[in-house]
Amino acid sequence: MSSLKISLIDPVHTCTCRVLYGDTDAGGVVYNANYLRYFEQGRSAFMRENVLSYKAIEDMGFILPVVESYLRYKAPAGYDDLLTIKTSMQQISAVSWRFNHHILLSDSNKLLVKGFTVHASVNRKGKLSKMPAELIDKFNRVSSPPPI
Repeated sequence: MSSLKISLIDPVHTCTCRVLYGDTDAGGVVYNANYLRYFEQGRSAFMRENVLSYKAIEDMGFILPVVESYLRYKAPAGYDDLLTIKTSMQQISAVSWRFNHHILLSDSNKLLVKGFTVHASVNRKGKLSKMPAELIDKFNRVSSPPPI
């Protein structure tokens, strides 16, 4: 069992989503890979509110693909549950960022899943590329350095 620490650091963005029937498996719980979709929902909202929308970044010629992910499942969610997705960001390098996520059951605040995704900055040809300084400044304003 992993003991990775996945802390949320200000600013923390919070959003909610309702579990769809199609998000569940034959056991009636959210299928494990769907939590990555919930991470994406939280990450997209965090970016839109604090930095720039992914669409605007793509229009600048950059893509932020996931290059690493980790999930730790603590408890299941089921159909029609209301989930709270909490997201924060930390800088890893000049061309990569890590988003930390906690997913909770909204009515009880019970932690269901915690994890992270790491994203690299690449150009349209898939080459690692540094973004313009003004965009990196926006990232740096809402990210903290990695823990020591």
